[in-house]
Amino acid sequence: MLVINPQAADASTRFETPPRAAVYGTLLNFHGALAALGDSVNRPPLKAPPQAPVLYIKPRNTLAADGAAIVVPHGVAALEMGATLALVIGRTACRVSEADALDFVAGYAIANDVSVPHQPYYRPALRFKCRDGFCPIGAVVARDRILDPDDLTIRVEIDGVEVQRGNSSQLIRPVARLLAEVTEFMTLSPGDLLMVGVPEAAPLARAGQQVSIFIAGVGRLDNALIADPADEGVAA
Repeated sequence: MLVINPQAADASTRFETPPRAAVYGTLLNFHGALAALGDSVNRPPLKAPPQAPVLYIKPRNTLAADGAAIVVPHGVAALEMGATLALVIGRTACRVSEADALDFVAGYAIANDVSVPHQPYYRPALRFKCRDGFCPIGAVVARDRILDPDDLTIRVEIDGVEVQRGNSSQLIRPVARLLAEVTEFMTLSPGDLLMVGVPEAAPLARAGQQVSIFIAGVGRLDNALIADPADEGVAA
């Protein structure tokens, strides 16, 4: 559930996942991310640019907090950092209109949709996107604190150096439209999160590096990458 944090002077909240809460990701919802695929979007399996939201699930084992370590799996050189804005659903949303969609949002949070780099990008495999701790989520900021969720700068720093910058103004489906189109075919429940998509050129990070994601008005999410314990003691 969403619990107001009485210690937070900035009216943010802290995130507690309900027993049945779900986290959904959205693929190819940034113009740049779709353009980066080039003509491949016209070949199987897509055969055309997506005409509806392309969703996937980040199960509960992927959820992690701000400050938690992200384990780089054994045999993987680097992980992809998927900086994204997450909508936190405040009340049951089913077939909501675009005009009313934001009324169903309780707040916003930063999420890091971590994955092992893989192809094809638009058919994500569970073993690449659903490892333990592969979805850190930051503090939730109340909806009324964000004047325009479709104009938020998204930045990623690795070890203090900016490596990616995007803006939610580049969403193919802006926040309200995305929520309306998703709830046309599925019901979202209070506490569920809908990640709006990841900008193009998601950066890679390695064990030993510190990743910080900033979204204007929403805050900051920090996580360090560590080596898989299975790699400890391996000869250099």
